[in-house]
Amino acid sequence: MGSYWIETLGCAKNQVDSDKLAGRFAADGLVRATGPQRADVVVVNTCAFIEAARAESIESVLTLDDRRKSDSRLVVTGCMAQRYGEELAAAFPEVDQVAGFGVPVQLTAKPAGAGVDVAKFDLLNLPRPSSSSPWAYVKIAEGCDRTCGFCAIPSFRGKQNSRTVESILEEVDALHAREIVLVAQDLASFGRERKQAGSIVGLIRAVAERVERVRCLYLYPSDLSDDLIEAIGSSTVAYFDLSLQHVSKPLLRRMRRWGDGDRFLRRIDDIRDRYPHAAFRSNFIVGYPGETEADHDQLLAFLEAAQLDWCGFFTFSNEEGTYAAGLGDQVPAGLMDERLRECNEIQDRATMARRTALIGTDIDVLVDEPGVARSFREAPEIDGIVEVPTRLAVGDFHTVRVTGVQGPDLAAQSILSLASEGGAA
Repeated sequence: MGSYWIETLGCAKNQVDSDKLAGRFAADGLVRATGPQRADVVVVNTCAFIEAARAESIESVLTLDDRRKSDSRLVVTGCMAQRYGEELAAAFPEVDQVAGFGVPVQLTAKPAGAGVDVAKFDLLNLPRPSSSSPWAYVKIAEGCDRTCGFCAIPSFRGKQNSRTVESILEEVDALHAREIVLVAQDLASFGRERKQAGSIVGLIRAVAERVERVRCLYLYPSDLSDDLIEAIGSSTVAYFDLSLQHVSKPLLRRMRRWGDGDRFLRRIDDIRDRYPHAAFRSNFIVGYPGETEADHDQLLAFLEAAQLDWCGFFTFSNEEGTYAAGLGDQVPAGLMDERLRECNEIQDRATMARRTALIGTDIDVLVDEPGVARSFREAPEIDGIVEVPTRLAVGDFHTVRVTGVQGPDLAAQSILSLASEGGAA
């Protein structure tokens, strides 16, 4: 019996792929090592979305090569392996295998002349082990049919390929988690390539019958239908993760994106009218080619007006093979950094105001680990947390009262333990 170690980089979708690789390894008789230096197979699941992610992936490969056993296998998989497979293999002779999507990781060296193993498995639908935490990501589709000017994902992840509802529900049942986070490159388009309009609403409701919390990440704004808003807003997780990217209409068209700031604000206001407790997250790119000071000022004004709970800001990364790679009017790096700082300053104030407003209120939280919990307002791994007494049982829901704010995090004290104290104050 051998052992494995998986180093996961990038987004939640990569974490799901790593979980499925771990399930495959377990089925093949391998056990998880306590560290890369003790593993027989060391896997780096890479990200290739932007230059910074690729640099981190390369650094991780080199670091793990230094730390691993001399007789172990070093395997590079994930987005970089799919996008730059031949280049990676040529540039890193220390890597034993570069495995793109659908190519099984070789567990041992093959005899000379045995050839390359070309058998494939469906990574999207591989079974997974039970979740080791009270929550779990579930990937409902792979690929993307959109043509956003800055994004290279469709070039190596391919066209959208949605799973069946039945396979997703089977995975949900097997995970034994209390919160399920649905993820995909384009979540709201789930089932569309099969001409199953509105499938995401039915899926959310079906998952909600099995677990206490269903969270949706990465919603394209034009697909935020009234039915989808109702399915999310009326649930226990009224959390809207809207992929806006910018608010200037001319710049959004240059990005090959839909919408504008006024439309976005009206939609957010409409949701808040219906669900005043709703939480919002979004992401924005600064410095896209052609972004003017007027465009940037529109974004700053939007952030002031929207008062979103959470935001991520990224400087433009010129990705080979994308529409934006051939555009002129590139924004200087120093100016991009300055604009990034201005966005973060406004959003930090908005996040602090939203968090401070919760002081003195009672909220329901799910305890992820001793002393660390989340309400519906905090997505795992990307948002703040709620610090709670360590005696609150992990994996249970508890009612707590917010007593303070520490940066993006809340501090809270227990007033009621729904699971372990049977309703006693």
